[in-house]
Amino acid sequence: MKLEVPNNKKLILFDGVCNLCNSSVQYVIKHDKNNVFLFTPLQSQVGQSIIKHYTIDTNRIDSILLYTPEQGITYKSTAALKIAKYLGFPRNLAVIFFIIPTFLRNWVYDFIAKNRYKWYGKKEACMIPTPELRSKFLD
Repeated sequence: MKLEVPNNKKLILFDGVCNLCNSSVQYVIKHDKNNVFLFTPLQSQVGQSIIKHYTIDTNRIDSILLYTPEQGITYKSTAALKIAKYLGFPRNLAVIFFIIPTFLRNWVYDFIAKNRYKWYGKKEACMIPTPELRSKFLD
């Protein structure tokens, strides 16, 4: 599978109907001072082709994925911490949580992911980026 993601970029795949996920994307956009990230909803054509290519079980991994051309896919808490690493001080200090075993980090992550619609709500359709942000999104 060949994705049109430049080697210097990282692609964040997110649940496009989740309010928490959309707020998180807006947060990353605001703090992505080095223009590192591109975005696509899991529900998009690009998102679906990545899910299919990497045979991702969306019943087990249904929230955030990070794709980089050199490393492929990372997900859950590891993806969130890798994203934070590029957001500058003090957000990049979150990498300290890599000392916590992955199974514990992912347990917390899964608990939040499982309850995200109940706690934060859900949209009827994926967000449509503004014209200013359009270049940061893959369809």
